[in-house]
Amino acid sequence: MTNQDLVGITWSDGLNAGGTPVIDYRVSWDKSYGTWEYLETGVLVKKFSTIGITLTRGRTYSFKVESRNLVGYSDISASIQVLAA
Repeated sequence: MTNQDLVGITWSDGLNAGGTPVIDYRVSWDKSYGTWEYLETGVLVKKFSTIGITLTRGRTYSFKVESRNLVGYSDISASIQVLAA
């Protein structure tokens, strides 16, 4: 059974931006398969929601974020897990 429930995540910038401002962010997810996929790139604010994405009840989804500046993408954040209810 699927549901169009909303998952929202927010984050803070890391401790070190390498001396240049953050341009945007990239959000990745794992749909409980052990494979990470880019979910959204070019995110300009420190929040993201899954509006319009179908989630499956009982499945655990994991999310990670990277920031981008003039040098390139940062290290990937720690992941968070969300169980779709």
